[in-house]
Amino acid sequence: MKHLARLALALALLLPLGFGSAQRALEDLKIAFLYVGPVGDYGFSYAHDLGRQALVERFPGLETTFVESVPEAEVEPFVDQLIADGHDVVIGTSFGFGDGLLAAAERYPDVIFGHATGIERAPNVFTFMADFWQVYYLNGLVAGALSETGTIGYVAAFPIPEVKRHINAFAIGAREVNPDAVVDVRWLYAWFDPAGAQEATQALMSEGADVFAFTEDTPTVIQVAATRGFPSFSHYASMLPFSPETVASGQLVNWDAILIDVVEKILDGTYAAGNLADVDYFWGLGEEAVEAGAEPGMLINPAYEAQLRAAVLDHPEFGEISVYDLVERRLEQMSVLPAEFEPFTGPLRDRKGNLVYAEGVSATLGELLGMEWAAENVRGPWDGEP
Repeated sequence: MKHLARLALALALLLPLGFGSAQRALEDLKIAFLYVGPVGDYGFSYAHDLGRQALVERFPGLETTFVESVPEAEVEPFVDQLIADGHDVVIGTSFGFGDGLLAAAERYPDVIFGHATGIERAPNVFTFMADFWQVYYLNGLVAGALSETGTIGYVAAFPIPEVKRHINAFAIGAREVNPDAVVDVRWLYAWFDPAGAQEATQALMSEGADVFAFTEDTPTVIQVAATRGFPSFSHYASMLPFSPETVASGQLVNWDAILIDVVEKILDGTYAAGNLADVDYFWGLGEEAVEAGAEPGMLINPAYEAQLRAAVLDHPEFGEISVYDLVERRLEQMSVLPAEFEPFTGPLRDRKGNLVYAEGVSATLGELLGMEWAAENVRGPWDGEP
């Protein structure tokens, strides 16, 4: 009997940690999403809501709701209201929600929290990211070949590791096909700022930029660049309809790839409040969480196919190859698990001349998540640069 009592006590202690968690019924699950921008931004928040809709389609009867345009510093009152309304899973979709979500998680230990683009976890907080570092590298290959001036404009939101990682991958790709290409960066210090994006794009054009990428949640950069016929790239969701002739490619997200996996694991008891501190998704091309293309299924806009096929280089790995074919080869290499190619592989130096990765050495996950250095051919201010 003493052995049975000890066993019962051990099981009771393990249950709060998530071991042996019971399955949950779909009808008992209520999931809320917090968006930093408006759903109609056609970028980041729009793409997140497409993921939410795909989740509902995959699990008919699942109850979800969303709140848009949530100020990052004011996320906690929104969480309080959602939990008061009976939601037992809360997903925050902006890096700046991190402190508020962690504070709320302490107050509501029985609620599951998810933080997209987040880096700090807790027993009831998991983090997830469908990341574009591989796709930005591919876009950089295209940008480097399409630029006639050698100056590529990048309109960026905040100087955080996520955005720096993407800019660097983009710059590495551009330099691979055009050793003289530079990526000129302008910071908005905002995720959603159409007026600022317009001003930054115009300023970059006046300084010679003729190809554009961006981290801002509207198609503004695409529209402004199109007035001069300059190529640009879709961001998070397809923006091809805003300029069908000038959107060359882009980075597209499939948040539902991660969300479906999360919900399945909540329903079967794998995930529960108490055992999430080590749950961190960092998915890319191999997990089909992201896609390269101007729109789904269109890797490169046919309007640029001839130009990219005519751009031929003597590549150290593939020999004589067109940029069009190089993009396809690199995509193949990065779409398998484990990836056969990593953009952040040495020899790589930062723009101060420091060796970041020796030949054959690749970035670790931790180094990708904490990236602060600027690639050799990046220009412009860079807060936090080592």
